[in-house]
Amino acid sequence: MNSAVFCADIGGSFIKFGVSRYSGEVEECGKVPTPVASWNDFVNAMQNLIDTYGADLPAGTPLAISTAGLVSPQTGEMLATNIPAFTGHSLAQDLSAALDRPVTAANDADCFALAEAHAGNAQHQSVVAAIILGTGVGGGLVINGQLVRGHGGVTGEWGHGAITRTELTIDNKKYAVPRLKCGCGQTGCLDMLGGARGMERLHQHFHSQQNTSLEIVTGWLNGHPDCSLTVNAWLELVAEPLALLVNILGPSRIVAGGGLASAKELIAALDVKVRGAVLHTYAEPLLIPGKFLTDGGLVGASVLGRMEG
Repeated sequence: MNSAVFCADIGGSFIKFGVSRYSGEVEECGKVPTPVASWNDFVNAMQNLIDTYGADLPAGTPLAISTAGLVSPQTGEMLATNIPAFTGHSLAQDLSAALDRPVTAANDADCFALAEAHAGNAQHQSVVAAIILGTGVGGGLVINGQLVRGHGGVTGEWGHGAITRTELTIDNKKYAVPRLKCGCGQTGCLDMLGGARGMERLHQHFHSQQNTSLEIVTGWLNGHPDCSLTVNAWLELVAEPLALLVNILGPSRIVAGGGLASAKELIAALDVKVRGAVLHTYAEPLLIPGKFLTDGGLVGASVLGRMEG
């Protein structure tokens, strides 16, 4: 089915909007600031985007949304702390009524997983785990082409509940690892150390230096000792819970998204660590960068809109 679908990728700062005429393909049309404080302003923004870019499409053309936060498949309610306008709303149901068209919505990591499984670097794989290594750590799961939506919209969130070690041994030397309070309410979650900000926190902890994750990875690639220690510690901390995820789900491919996924050497090093710690032997790389590092939300929405529209 290749009828057109409107696609929106909603973040805490901007709404990216596009039109998909074929599943897995999206023409990105425009970007506007996200009205985070007002539901009515958000609805008006979506209506304006549809009016501006959808004049040639049928009145009932569906809208598929990739969004920050969690979307409950049971109630449709949203948990998006950076978009308070969504609080108390069933995003798809309420927006559908306001815009008078079918609306579907899923978490942005779920949409990235769909994009990679249907049109990206994990096509024709039976079990696809998508991991996000961005500001924090997230993920999504697709089995036999279908998005798996857990209770409350929580699936593949391996950055929370996975408590990191408090001590690592690297080159026969012991290093203390900070156990940090997480925004989810727990203490010690991987989310605080496994993303880009987490790598920066580790670097600050080990060396009392404030460097960006890009600077740290670049230094590691160039053999800088301080950066090498930070990245080696990061690899140990991230590989362990990721290996657990592999042993539980048995993915045939893991695709990485988020800012750190653009560092191919880093993802390759993490892949080696993970494959060395799992039960099954993977002769080929298991973890690879995704194809849709910047537009996975929109592309995944184009798939979602046709599957659930």
